[in-house]
Amino acid sequence: MQLHVVLPDESPDMPVSELTELAEEAESLGYSGIWLPDHLLPPGDYGPRYGGVYEPLVTLAHLAAVTSRVTLGTSVLVLPLRDPLLLAKQSATLAHLSGDRFVLGVGAGWEGYEFDAAGADFAGRGARTTAALRLIRHLHTHGAGPYRDAFHSFDERAVFAPVPRRPVPFLIGGNSDAALRRAARAGDMWQSVHISPGEFAERRARLWELGGGHVSAGGRESWTDESVPVAEIVRLVRAWEAAGAEHLALFFGPVAGFSRRMRALAQGLTARV
Repeated sequence: MQLHVVLPDESPDMPVSELTELAEEAESLGYSGIWLPDHLLPPGDYGPRYGGVYEPLVTLAHLAAVTSRVTLGTSVLVLPLRDPLLLAKQSATLAHLSGDRFVLGVGAGWEGYEFDAAGADFAGRGARTTAALRLIRHLHTHGAGPYRDAFHSFDERAVFAPVPRRPVPFLIGGNSDAALRRAARAGDMWQSVHISPGEFAERRARLWELGGGHVSAGGRESWTDESVPVAEIVRLVRAWEAAGAEHLALFFGPVAGFSRRMRALAQGLTARV
């Protein structure tokens, strides 16, 4: 099972240099990926509920320059708040800049306030998410028109570049049947959120029922309280592995102590191999 790190992009006062140092450290410790969250205009302060102070695609482009091995991804981008044509170009560019290390992790979104503020359709966010994924995959595969769906239309004169060497992988976040159907139809990876390893196994079985047996399945966990001993977190990670997770993204809480907890888990897992 691959272990990834969700970076602590939560404080407006945190310099990007701290994110850079944490990304470099995660890579040196052997973690397989680094991820950033996304909120454009939340109805409250950035923090544990609303992560994403720095725009994730711009920041990942910066982190691509200081890392060489780790996967770089969004966990997750609120896709229906983004223009899919622009996102197709941004993600293709990130793939080129990073040496094909970028994964576009997306969700349909859950905070209605942001949709209202952006003038976006909250009720129709699922349909727009699915349509955007199809459009991005078309451009990353064909690099040209024609293309038509309910939201976009262009003819054979349209030219898209840069075309990735391979289509950027899609990670679909969420636990609902709608998210699982989207993962089965359009995803390469699926990431559960806020559920136990046992619940993950049940949801993964549902993903398979929906035709998603080809999708790499994993989850997200947190270790933010150092009163919880590292041995307990090691057991939790092993429980995810036993449940069949192929990847697990870990958030280590506030930036104060983030590095310490990240190192402690890496060392705890190595000591128990």
